[in-house]
Amino acid sequence: MPAEWERHESTWISWPANVTDWPGKFAPIPWVFGEIARKITGGETLRIIVNSPAHEGRARRVLERAGVDLTRVEFFRWPTNRGWTRDMGPLFVRSATGGRMSILRFRFNAWAKYPDWKKDDAVPVRAARALKKEIIPAMHDGREVVLEGGSIDVNGRGSLLTTEECLLHPTLQIRNPGFTKKDYQDLFRSYLGVTNVIWLKDGIAGDDTHGHIDDLCRFVNARTVVMVQETNPADANHRVCLENFERLKSARLEDGTALDVIPLPMPSPLYFDNQRVPASYANFYVANAQVIVPTFNDPNDRRALGILSELFTDRPVVGIHAVDLVWGLGTLHCLTQQQPAGANR
Repeated sequence: MPAEWERHESTWISWPANVTDWPGKFAPIPWVFGEIARKITGGETLRIIVNSPAHEGRARRVLERAGVDLTRVEFFRWPTNRGWTRDMGPLFVRSATGGRMSILRFRFNAWAKYPDWKKDDAVPVRAARALKKEIIPAMHDGREVVLEGGSIDVNGRGSLLTTEECLLHPTLQIRNPGFTKKDYQDLFRSYLGVTNVIWLKDGIAGDDTHGHIDDLCRFVNARTVVMVQETNPADANHRVCLENFERLKSARLEDGTALDVIPLPMPSPLYFDNQRVPASYANFYVANAQVIVPTFNDPNDRRALGILSELFTDRPVVGIHAVDLVWGLGTLHCLTQQQPAGANR
């Protein structure tokens, strides 16, 4: 699996349709998507999943008013349950020889939490047919494997980040009952080319996926990660961050060397309807033309953008207002999925 900062052929998103993802706040969400689209199309094709011709028409009107170059947008009319493309969309892997891209078929069951997921689960198969790409079912011991893209992060050299809370919790949101660390490590080796798994402990507060790595810790290059840091001892994330920093101190890369670990601040806790939401600067997305970072009208917005700008020196780092977006319990990385460039483009 290539690293996110490697060259993309395109980025995939699913245009918002399910108002229950943002209850009481749906109206501004398409306009946030318009801004995301404008940034991404500056450097690559944007492939947008829509539910119907009417849904596509609404998306086109928003995109036109947002100043998006529609010659760089392709629409695919497929039914979906939600819009979290990172977790249910096509996950692309490159062959060891020749650079051929295929779609790896993990199953999706709505984070082992919600009952409506069958339309989303069909998206990778539909994408493989539309793109005329091979689809590879991810199997382990004769079982199909459930996995979301937001639960893993790779450096493209053989190392992968994930959390025990998401993949190994014994009682909550169990994706693959009975799976052990070894099962996952064997799976990642076989299908993602991963020889080294770095296991962190818990994810951040407010994350209803139960521990996705993309709100917590991310590779920014082959040797460096950013790890969110909560400095307030009274905050629920303070202990979580300390424990994960301790694990990163002893973690090693695929070549046996230590990681470079850069602290990334967190915004102040954000609540809506008395519910904490998973606001995190770690949910950035690395597109071809720039890195887009969620911002939250917080004093730490500027600090986070500055830190990431020093790490991504080959493309600009820009903020996208995400206070409304995060009420859906995810932001920019959760909504996007990269299609890496390959030999059979």
